[in-house]
Amino acid sequence: MNVTQKAQATARGLGWFSIGLGIVELVAPRCLARGLGLRGKEDVIAAYGMREIATGVGILASRNPAPWLWGRVGGDALDLGTLALGVDDRNPRKGGLALAFAAVAGVTILDLVTAQSLTVQQQWASRKMPDYSRRTGFPRGVRSARGAAGDFRAPRDMRAPEAMRPLNASG
Repeated sequence: MNVTQKAQATARGLGWFSIGLGIVELVAPRCLARGLGLRGKEDVIAAYGMREIATGVGILASRNPAPWLWGRVGGDALDLGTLALGVDDRNPRKGGLALAFAAVAGVTILDLVTAQSLTVQQQWASRKMPDYSRRTGFPRGVRSARGAAGDFRAPRDMRAPEAMRPLNASG
């Protein structure tokens, strides 16, 4: 499996992960908010669930998942910001919140690396290579070059020393 295939496979996995996470956030926002100590943020969590599902479907349905992965990176930034709001001494679920923060940070790195990889591969694939198949290296054509150097004699300083030259048959 080459780099492109690995990045595409990772993107598909992230697409399915996004859909699964989005369903959980959409179906059980109250439970998630309670578990993270983010009561009052249920509507935000449900909205993030819809965003996750839309992004996951976009990744899986698109021939070019890179823009959708960049969307995931942006969504991850929102998730991390929302989780950061819950970091205070009054939150009884700081342990769960820290675990969720670490998990989102890890997935963010995976999203970022995959999006960057696909973007670079796409840039390389879209580069138009010059066509040199009809070039010969002879400005006036190959025919005009034939025999052009027939009277050429190497300069004396470019010849082999006299002692190293083959013996002449006559002498």
